[in-house]
Amino acid sequence: MKTFEFVSYLQNLGVKLWIDKGQLGCQAPKGVITPDLRQDMVERKTEILEFMRKAHTTQEPLATTIKQIPRDGKLLLSFAQERLWFVNQLFPDNSSYNQPIALNLKGPLNVVALEQSLKEIIQRHETLRTSFPEINGQPVQIVAPVMELPLTVVDLQSGDSTYQQSEKVKELVRQEAMATFDLANGPVVQVTLLQLESEHHVLLIKMHHIISDGWSLGILVRELSTLYEAFAQGKSSVLPELPIQYADFASWQREWLTGEVLEKQLNYWKKQLSGISPILDIPTNYPRPTEPTFKGGMEYFKLDSYLTQKLKQLSQESGSTLFMTLLAAFFVLLSRYSGQSDLVVGSPIANRNRREIEPLIGMFVNTLVLRADLSDNPTFRKLLERVQKTTLDAYTHQDLPFEKLLGELQTERNLSHNALVQVMFALQNNKMEAWNLPGLRVSEMEFDFDFTRFDLEVHCWEVSSGIEAYCVYSTDIFEPDTIARMMGHFQTLLEAVVANPEQKVLQLPLMKSSELHQILVEWNNTKTDYPKDKCIHQLFEEQVEKTPDAVAVVFEDKQLTYSELNSRANQLAHYLQTLGVKPEVLVGICVERSLEMIVGLLGILKAGGAYVPLDPNYPSERLAYMLFDAGVLVLLTQQSLVVSLPEHQTQVVCLDRDWDAIASLSNQNLLNEANPENLAYVIYTSGSTGKPKGVAIEHHSPVALCNWAKKIFTIEQLAGVLASTSICFDLSIFEIFVTLSCGGQVILANNALDLPNVKQADEVTLINTVPSAVTELLIIKAIPSNVKIINLAGEVFTNQLVQKLYQQESVQGVYNLYGPSEDTTYSTYTLLEKGAKTEPTIGRPITNTEIYILDKNTQPVPIGVAGELHIGGAGLARGYLNNSELTVEKFIPNPFDNNCKLYKTGDLVRYLPNGDIKFISRIDHQVKVRGYRIETGEIEAVLNSYPQVQETVVVAREDNFGNKGLVAYLVLESETPEVSDTEQIEKVKQYVKEQLPKYMIPSRFLLLPELPLTPNGKVDRKALPVPDVVSSMSIYVAPETETQKVLAGIWAEVLGIEKVGIHDNFFDLGGHSLLATQVVSRIGQAFDIEFPLRKIFESSTVESISKYIDACIWAAKTHPIVQDNTVNKRNQGVL
Repeated sequence: MKTFEFVSYLQNLGVKLWIDKGQLGCQAPKGVITPDLRQDMVERKTEILEFMRKAHTTQEPLATTIKQIPRDGKLLLSFAQERLWFVNQLFPDNSSYNQPIALNLKGPLNVVALEQSLKEIIQRHETLRTSFPEINGQPVQIVAPVMELPLTVVDLQSGDSTYQQSEKVKELVRQEAMATFDLANGPVVQVTLLQLESEHHVLLIKMHHIISDGWSLGILVRELSTLYEAFAQGKSSVLPELPIQYADFASWQREWLTGEVLEKQLNYWKKQLSGISPILDIPTNYPRPTEPTFKGGMEYFKLDSYLTQKLKQLSQESGSTLFMTLLAAFFVLLSRYSGQSDLVVGSPIANRNRREIEPLIGMFVNTLVLRADLSDNPTFRKLLERVQKTTLDAYTHQDLPFEKLLGELQTERNLSHNALVQVMFALQNNKMEAWNLPGLRVSEMEFDFDFTRFDLEVHCWEVSSGIEAYCVYSTDIFEPDTIARMMGHFQTLLEAVVANPEQKVLQLPLMKSSELHQILVEWNNTKTDYPKDKCIHQLFEEQVEKTPDAVAVVFEDKQLTYSELNSRANQLAHYLQTLGVKPEVLVGICVERSLEMIVGLLGILKAGGAYVPLDPNYPSERLAYMLFDAGVLVLLTQQSLVVSLPEHQTQVVCLDRDWDAIASLSNQNLLNEANPENLAYVIYTSGSTGKPKGVAIEHHSPVALCNWAKKIFTIEQLAGVLASTSICFDLSIFEIFVTLSCGGQVILANNALDLPNVKQADEVTLINTVPSAVTELLIIKAIPSNVKIINLAGEVFTNQLVQKLYQQESVQGVYNLYGPSEDTTYSTYTLLEKGAKTEPTIGRPITNTEIYILDKNTQPVPIGVAGELHIGGAGLARGYLNNSELTVEKFIPNPFDNNCKLYKTGDLVRYLPNGDIKFISRIDHQVKVRGYRIETGEIEAVLNSYPQVQETVVVAREDNFGNKGLVAYLVLESETPEVSDTEQIEKVKQYVKEQLPKYMIPSRFLLLPELPLTPNGKVDRKALPVPDVVSSMSIYVAPETETQKVLAGIWAEVLGIEKVGIHDNFFDLGGHSLLATQVVSRIGQAFDIEFPLRKIFESSTVESISKYIDACIWAAKTHPIVQDNTVNKRNQGVL
């Protein structure tokens, strides 16, 4: 019993408490304070004083004594029972609300006395004789006057070995524990006795949570021990008669919790929980299923006595309890894992603060919803103060049942997760009382009962050696290793808290030094030698010496050897130097795709300058801005393009018109004036302000890239590289300069999709492009027969695409390459596995590159936790040209190396346990819809896995009334069967419903012939068409079909409203869980079908539910024989 509960319990006994000169004073009616109670008060004196000082408690007793009620009418359920009954209706096969306990009994067992004891307990507690049938959609309690519950005895005495028998027992106990109860017909308690030997038994007692709680198990322990001892000695029951029964409490609760009492409680909770997020986004290993299986795992951990003592000391210094300190730290852990600063956690409270209910077996436990705000990054001590106040306030308002709170808050209905609370935290003050059966050695038997009702439950309890704890977790979404790491981080956090409670919570360490070393050092151990004294054109010049007569570049029917290309580039370089080109001077190049383009790039570099690529197809305004911003000294172009260029003051050199003058100059290599720290190029990328920004790259960066590429790819694989990317995008750096530095052939193409028209297509050995382009090449069967390597970059893609590429006979490897322009093309890479079943990662850093995944406070995040990808190393850009403010914002000091910078990518990623990096999404692609934080990439991945979907993108848009929803844009495979758009969308929508939680399902689906693309081949989200729709909630559409009319009538009657439209949402109209059960009952009567309750949660409109009803009616008429073999669930108990 927590401190508050104990104080509240005393007050309801009539015990008055006060503080006088620092001492605890009390006064109580005669006979109330028993010796045992006095001892409890003495032992808990210090914590009672601390609590009263902090809480200034003046709580009044709850109400008058609970009275017995007649048993001749309908007995209503308590609010907690009502919720459990409803959950059972929703998930009838759910065993997670079973409460089993198995006991090893060694010694001579008196079976008759045991059976007599159990019979007495069942007769003594009405709850154990209660069933919960439904009458007109309303659950009621039926208490049997007498119930014979046979003690099922199973003889397991055999010749099996001890181990075999033990395993057999565990499996039998597990099966018995998992068997579900029939709440409607009862009984909801079951007792089984397994006989292993003449003096070795296992007793399994199982109750449904609807009739019991953790406290009830303690009552069961005491009463069974007392009764067994008496009956074994031939005596009668010595237990006093119970003053009331659970049904009396349920009736009292409903009468008392009304009017001013209810309003006061509700006002507090509504204010306290206003604006909370409906779900706690802890990173998971698996996507959340549409419906939980309730399967769970368990991870044990322990806090040693030293840490426990330090936590107690901190609690005492802060005037808090140990529970509050542990909870505050747990809030920090959850915040660091989820990235959320506003969190809620549930905590169970016994709710036994009345004398009459203390000895009852029944469902009394309540869940308190505790909220914490970490948005201002407080110190831990400050957070502890907040948690303390929140907890005390919650205790003061503990009487509102959690189930009542859910109904009043009208929380989002979703089968995929619990409403309001998905994580529980509890500190048990004491473990269950020891079993004491005379003549027997009793011990609890451990067995696998792996179920959970929440995403996470952490339970702690004090022992002499410290704190023992375990975490129960949903195996639907978590792996064991993830939870083990998480609980390890919790312990590390607690150690940091006691060491320095004044530290800001977001700076508190989560990881041990070994884990930090792994992610910061071991996984960044990429340094290798590369020619740091070379410029990028010098690598080409060295290759010219090795293979002067090899073909260097081809375009259409023209080609240049390495020697010819070098000579022309040298002539251009000499010419440019006469115009003033030298290191740090920028030269624009605006040419059509041609051999001259490659000559121009090399000529600029050889002259010592840096090139600025300008696409002749860019709008004139954009070209004008780039020319102005870069301040280019010279502009290389072609005669045909001069007239289309914007006005500028730059010297123009036409590579065709002026070539005779250029060719008159020396073709010998120039003395290199540039050094590796000089600029090599400036590539302009899209900027958030609408103006492009110039990324300035120095020579040493592409040199490092080339060095890495030559270690990864063989000479044969780089023999013919398709250069289809515009030189305005950094993929071209790989295609051109990697190839020319290793003797390969640059095969120019206007774009990747032009590959079928490229004369030298059969010579292409490596394709380096975006996934959308490769997808199209697959569709038109245009991947050349000699392609060995396919590099995919720039977009997220599926494993399905990878495996299709591996079906091409010549393909040896498919790589996923990731990198921003600010880090010279590629930062991470991975060779994707042929035959793999998992989705691609972006792999690990390339050589001489460091990767750091950091939170908003530049703290490293643990394995599995999402953070922003930061990049450091040799490929890093100098910064943004003429934009020092943005450079400082994006290129930050490396917190792990003062001499280096890191680039903030804006990409959300996480480490996998093996060190690979999983891309999640752009941070700015995270959206919030109805309070849910959603990664659109997760939805896109599911849509892309549908066989007929070729491409997709999901965005959040507001309708005409400001209601935000998800819109999915789809491009279907060209060979999709000829069906209407509506049919296609319905099929895709149904597929998505089976894969994703309801809150992640797009509200609109639009088919497009193709997705709009930016010039570099990525999806242009800004160009996506706006759906021509208005909010469905704003329009009343009357029912048309007979089914719709009957259903709308049922809704109107149950909800007490005048009219219901076919697009109206049941829950938006005021529906809630119990009203839903009434609707289900009436649908069954009106249409003579078995209508599952979950359908109202899956499809909450008249239109969608009507379709389901019509389908059921049609199926029954078409296949009536099915009915002969189907057991109606409503009659299962009778059968």
